[in-house]
Amino acid sequence: MTTDLHGPLSAYAARLHATIGDRHHVASPLGAWLLLAVCATAPAGSSPAAADPVGEGPGAANPAAEELAHALGTDLASAAEVARALLDAPHPLVRSATALWQRSGRGNGGSAGWRAALPRTTEIGELPDQAGLDAWAREHTDGLIDTFPLKVNPNVVFALASALATRVSWATPFDVADARALGAGSPWARGLRRALRSPSQGHRCAIVSTELLGDVIVHAAPAQTTDGAGLVVLSVAADPQVPPSEVLAVAYDLSVGAADGAQPAGARSLFDLPLGETPLWTLSEERVRTRARDGREERHHAVLPCWSARSDHDLTAPALGFGAASTMLARALGQPIETSDARQAAMARFGRYGFEAAAVTAMFGLVSLPPEGVARTAELRFGHPYAVVAVATDTRADGVTGPWHGVPVFSAWVTEPDELPEADAADR
Repeated sequence: MTTDLHGPLSAYAARLHATIGDRHHVASPLGAWLLLAVCATAPAGSSPAAADPVGEGPGAANPAAEELAHALGTDLASAAEVARALLDAPHPLVRSATALWQRSGRGNGGSAGWRAALPRTTEIGELPDQAGLDAWAREHTDGLIDTFPLKVNPNVVFALASALATRVSWATPFDVADARALGAGSPWARGLRRALRSPSQGHRCAIVSTELLGDVIVHAAPAQTTDGAGLVVLSVAADPQVPPSEVLAVAYDLSVGAADGAQPAGARSLFDLPLGETPLWTLSEERVRTRARDGREERHHAVLPCWSARSDHDLTAPALGFGAASTMLARALGQPIETSDARQAAMARFGRYGFEAAAVTAMFGLVSLPPEGVARTAELRFGHPYAVVAVATDTRADGVTGPWHGVPVFSAWVTEPDELPEADAADR
């Protein structure tokens, strides 16, 4: 499952974040991808012109199917299978839901065979009013998303939505650091009083050599697990001059092994690096007592800011696939439409004791336009904009890896850090 989804999802995330741009934001490429994958269950073949959603005649759905497959990064049958596997076997720490609503008296509701091919957990019913849509968003995100990302109006004939939400505590909380530890060159060090420092055990840090960006710094914070299922939040920073899209791409690449706790490929020995300051770390050396085999011990710490984000994203760019998905869905429902709309509302909060994030993705079909040795210690400083990817872990009691294992659920580009809340400054 991880291998099947990770490549297509990484490519989709690159396109989604590129449309959003360089501003501070959070998104769920998975939430958008899942919505497209649910549409992939729709029949791709010809249908009578009377049921054609865009009036292009028999066979007009095939170009839409090809466009949708291109957006998904895999064939429609595989995408639909992945969606069913994830949605019908929910992750204990990631709430997930999908819903398909249709305006009463419009269309034929789709064939029984097509409806049976949808994920079993997909809610199907009559199109709610705005209050009902807002209530659905709140219910399926634990109240983290207050309002549905699209506004219903009389032109809407069907709606498809997905929701993802998580609220976790770190297995080991962060320590508190003076924000000046973010580095003299950090624009955030002067505006904040306190930051977070990784604890001596329980978190993973590394300096990693990458083919695309050279050396980057990586921090992984694991959440408390439930029945073998967990979440790992990966933070990746590169040289401040590197474009956000490239840092996010590397973060997705490095997320491949994050669920298994594996050392990132390309992790560098601190003894291969020069002592002193760089924009990303400070490397120091001292004489210590150590049990390291060769008498050379490596220690890592990371200093990060608290951060939070609320974002609203337009998903109508052709590369994101929602135009094709609405055409496919309209054909399946026998609903002629003239246009579609798609948006995602997302939020995330990263703090000393835990992480929470949620996203609601929605698509409307509309009938009109709308011994004495040496130890080296590296302190990794996330003191300028950096990428974040939250990856699910899913190891069941019988040792079998579940469908969510290794799936990136949320990702963010952090440019606006938060001050550590006063309530979190004292140890709990």
